[in-house]
Amino acid sequence: MSITMYQASVPVLVRGLANLQTIIGKAQAHAAEKQIDPSVLTGARLFPDMLPLARQIHIATDTAKGCAARLAGVDAPKFEDVEVSFDDLHARIQKTIDYLNTFKPEQIDGTEGKSITLKMRSGPIEFTGQNYLLAFVLPNFYFHVTTAYDILRHNGVELGKQDYLGGKPNA
Repeated sequence: MSITMYQASVPVLVRGLANLQTIIGKAQAHAAEKQIDPSVLTGARLFPDMLPLARQIHIATDTAKGCAARLAGVDAPKFEDVEVSFDDLHARIQKTIDYLNTFKPEQIDGTEGKSITLKMRSGPIEFTGQNYLLAFVLPNFYFHVTTAYDILRHNGVELGKQDYLGGKPNA
């Protein structure tokens, strides 16, 4: 049995974002319980030259919505990257999940060979659809979700591996 481009993208990204919602929820509860200004956590970084938590979430959500849109050949909605509170970050993640859930398998399946061009500061990068998903989107998405997890864990939020992995996946 083979896996389709849709199966390898939209449900995987939705699951990762749902797990990120849980992680952010635990961080919000931690801040309230410990009477920590939430902006301390949403602005936290692992190292001075790394992006803060809020920006990690912006990039993870942009990567997810951009993936589905590019593979389907539609324009992704533009988010302004102004969300910094936990409530706003929750809303942004949910908005991304809702957007991803509008895609149907027939919009994405069969895009393995589709030409995808990313405009980067260093110049355009060309991919096939499959290489874009497997070699760019998924590693980039998981890098930013993992970094968000790590920032919060480093700052004392009680998180475990199961928070990152989420519940039992659908079979």
